[in-house]
Amino acid sequence: MGGELKVSEKAKLLIAVLALQLCYAGIHIVSRAALNMGVSKIVFPVYRNIIALLLLAPFAYFLEKKDRPPLTFSLLVQFFLLALCGITANQGFYLLGLFYLSPTYACAIQNSVPAITFAMAAALRLEQLNLNRRFGLAKVMGTVVSIVGATVITFYKGPPLLNHQAHKTLGAIVSSSQILNWTLGCVYILGNCLAWSGWIVLQVPVLKQYPARLSFITFIFFFGLIQFLAIAPFVETDMDKWKVHSRVELFSILYVGLVGSGISFSLQIWCIDRGGPLFAAVFQPVQTVAVAIMACIILGDQLYSGGIIGSFIILVGLYFVLWGKNEEKKVGNQETKNSLTTHFLDPETSEKDNGEITHIP
Repeated sequence: MGGELKVSEKAKLLIAVLALQLCYAGIHIVSRAALNMGVSKIVFPVYRNIIALLLLAPFAYFLEKKDRPPLTFSLLVQFFLLALCGITANQGFYLLGLFYLSPTYACAIQNSVPAITFAMAAALRLEQLNLNRRFGLAKVMGTVVSIVGATVITFYKGPPLLNHQAHKTLGAIVSSSQILNWTLGCVYILGNCLAWSGWIVLQVPVLKQYPARLSFITFIFFFGLIQFLAIAPFVETDMDKWKVHSRVELFSILYVGLVGSGISFSLQIWCIDRGGPLFAAVFQPVQTVAVAIMACIILGDQLYSGGIIGSFIILVGLYFVLWGKNEEKKVGNQETKNSLTTHFLDPETSEKDNGEITHIP
């Protein structure tokens, strides 16, 4: 009976993490479709963050009413800066990059986020390198390999893999323009990855001061919305762009707001809580495959050899980093266990630590 329950819980976790990756895959496709329809790259995130804010704010208010720490001016400044990094720069660079790239390659480059996050955390000394241990070398190697993969995607497009003959003549005519747009899109998506990784790293010390997670993310969305609204008058002066012209546009806005910032956020918290961050991260390639399939079927996107090669290299780097993190966690747990065992079983150690001998009952 207990075994059946255990399998059932694992099945639920597997379904949830796969659903999470499919939700994120949908964001790439829906966002690209919205850009193809001419939706403004400023108006789109404004509406997205309004919907996310309206969705999360009531839950944050009622569920964490008794647990929220008091707000201070210092915390508000930190929320503002985190929003600048995690919402404004993150979403802004992503939409700019997606405008020039297919969703498949935008998603592929984002697989480098764990490696970039590790590099940032190591630079800020929030993560230990431990180059004398295998897991330390694996994390460093994975970071380097991921950066190499992202570089390959950026600077080498390669020949198309689908309908090669049909694209051969057209590719020869517009190759220079395509390469320029490809490179520009990759640079923007790398900016998106840097902003995303920066947000992940910099939120850690803030959450220690303000551990109410729902309220924390609600403030981030609020300040992100304010920042986009401050930018909008200088970037988008055509009032017609603020109107929703079709049901498809309305669906895309609702999807990224409700699913992208609401359901996905809740699923991610649940998956990390039940399976740990490593389990959730391991399934990232599922998102890339799903995006590639949907982009080909729905948007008619083309696949290029350079993107496939670079994506594979990034995935290799991703698994090096994830393996290193997993081994580091195992070693840390074992060392903690050994330390506690030594402490309780060795009277001399106990006497040094406590000033008196501890007797085991």
